[in-house]
Amino acid sequence: MRTEHEEQRDLVMWFRQTFPTVRIFAIPNGGQRSRTTGGKLKAEGVSAGVPDLYIPQLRCWIEMKREKGGTVSPVQRDWIAYLESIGDTVIVGYGCADAVKKIKLLG
Repeated sequence: MRTEHEEQRDLVMWFRQTFPTVRIFAIPNGGQRSRTTGGKLKAEGVSAGVPDLYIPQLRCWIEMKREKGGTVSPVQRDWIAYLESIGDTVIVGYGCADAVKKIKLLG
């Protein structure tokens, strides 16, 4: 089974090849960190639950999940609701192919 990392990597690669003039970037919230590093990042503004990727031109956030078995946590649902309430678009991509399909629907 493919990991969330692999799905996100492939999505970013597809996006950058398909839309070379549109910027996409990752929000590095995940991963294992030491307690010290975690504390420093939190002090710098890292917030749990923020979606994984952002496309500024589209005001679109993307939360990546594995194709099968990925779930949206309560703190992620809270961020999604907030972002949508301020007019941004949020996509939850269950694998790269699902995220690609949803991005294409944005027009």
